[in-house]
Amino acid sequence: MAALSGGEMCIKYLMFAFNLVFWLAGTAVFAIGLWLRLDPTTKGLFEGQESSYVFYSGVYILIAAGALMMVVGFLGCCGAIQESPCMLGTFFFFLLIIFAIEVAAGIWGFSNQSKVVDDITNFYMQKFNSYKQTGDESLKEALKVIQAELKCCGPNGMIGETAKDTCPRGEPLEEHLIKGCPDAIEEVFDSKLYIIGAVGIAIGVVMVFGMIFSMLLCCAIRKSREVV
Repeated sequence: MAALSGGEMCIKYLMFAFNLVFWLAGTAVFAIGLWLRLDPTTKGLFEGQESSYVFYSGVYILIAAGALMMVVGFLGCCGAIQESPCMLGTFFFFLLIIFAIEVAAGIWGFSNQSKVVDDITNFYMQKFNSYKQTGDESLKEALKVIQAELKCCGPNGMIGETAKDTCPRGEPLEEHLIKGCPDAIEEVFDSKLYIIGAVGIAIGVVMVFGMIFSMLLCCAIRKSREVV
C-alpha cells in the first residue's frame, strides 16, 4: 500500500480541520436549541394551546440540525484521520443531504417571507395577550427576552395601554420613541434577510468544498491501497 502524497496529506488535514469546526458549530447549534427549549426564561413560549408552530418547530429543527452536524463532523474527522473510505463516503452523503435541505429552506424562506413575518407576529401577539390576561411569570420573562432583543415594546410601543413591565428600560425619551414589536419584527426581516442569505450561500460554498475534498481524499486512499 502506497502512502498518500504531500498534496493528499494536505487535503487530509484540511478535511480534519474543516470537520472539527463543523462539529464545534453543530455542538453550538445543539446547545442553543436545548437552551431555548429548557431555560425557564423561554419555556413559557412553549406553553399553552396557542403556542406557535413556527417557534416550536424552529427550536426542534435547531436541536436536530445540531445533532446531525455533530454526527457529520465526527464522521468527517474520523474518516480523514483513519483514512476510511466508508466514513468519508457516509460523510459526503450526509453533507449532500444538509446542503440540499439548506437550498430548499433558503428558497422557501425567500418565497414565503411575508408568511413567516405574519406567523412570527401572530405568535408574539398571542403570547403578549396571554400575558396580559394571566400575568404568568414565565411569559413575562419570555416577553422581556424577545422585546429586549428586538428593542420594541408591545404592539404599539409605549403608546396606549401595554404591559410596560416587560419592555426594555432606558432614558424617558428613548422609551417613548421605542417602536412596536410587529413593526420591529418586519424591520428585522427586511434588513437582515439578505445578510442571512449571504451567510447561507457562504456556508453552502464551504459545504461544496467539503464534499469535493472528501471525494478527492476518498479516491486517493483507494488508489493508494490498490498500489502494491
